[in-house]
Amino acid sequence: MAIAIPHLQDAQLQTHLAAYAAAQAAKRRAMLIGLVVLLIAVVAAGHMAEVDLGKFLANIHQLTSYLGRIFYLDNGRIVFTDIAEWFWGLRKWLVHIGDTLLIAYLGTLFGAIGAFFVCFAASANLSRNATSRFIARRILEFFRTVPELVFALIFVVAFGLGPVPGVLAIAIHTFGALGKLFSEVAENIDMKTVDGAISTGASRWQAIRYAVVPQVLSNFASYTLLRFEINVRGASVMGFVGAGGIGQELIEAVRKFYYSDVSAILLLIIATVMAIDLVTERIRHSLIARENRR
Repeated sequence: MAIAIPHLQDAQLQTHLAAYAAAQAAKRRAMLIGLVVLLIAVVAAGHMAEVDLGKFLANIHQLTSYLGRIFYLDNGRIVFTDIAEWFWGLRKWLVHIGDTLLIAYLGTLFGAIGAFFVCFAASANLSRNATSRFIARRILEFFRTVPELVFALIFVVAFGLGPVPGVLAIAIHTFGALGKLFSEVAENIDMKTVDGAISTGASRWQAIRYAVVPQVLSNFASYTLLRFEINVRGASVMGFVGAGGIGQELIEAVRKFYYSDVSAILLLIIATVMAIDLVTERIRHSLIARENRR
């Protein structure tokens, strides 16, 4: 049985085609205006930052030549021809890699614990006091806005060189970042269980413990693991300001022009971060899958 396909009248078809053409033209104009505004913003930012394109182009070869030098040993041979010479400080560097992981771990742990207790005060559905909610949110904003390296510099001056400033800097920044994420998760929970717990006489913290935490725990753990991945990368550069970890060895190699050491340390950092990313990704996916099955 044949099905009749309706056809528009020529006048109606022309009207729709004209409307479509006008919509496409408006979209192209909006895109063009956006590109012009972006270009103006980039030029203005470059002018304010005193970016000299001529100097940049004139010295770009130094970057490529430096990248080439880091893959040559002191004897002029390519690093891949003598792995033992290339990774002569492997044992020492692995110790510093371990310090970096511990800095990231402790900073993530302390920051996550603090964020766990503050996020409920920053959640609109769990904090009925507007003043406490405002204060909690501003505190979280401050701690996640200030860069980790700034905190690390402050703590290096206060506590001296070593891993302690790195742990504190990462913990504070993690506290602010995870507090924001945790509060958003808490704001999206099913409030029926909370209302049911309160109606039976449970206190606010009892309702959070038995009605809120079971709903958010897997997401909290997933975000914490994701933050740990980020903190491993962040802890790798904490040594630039004397806050411990493999970063101290890297910046020393850069300053002393130990080219092959720079490439060896960079490869160790990359391999470590990749391994951490793969492991935590698997754990996060398993947590998400478990949450979806509930």
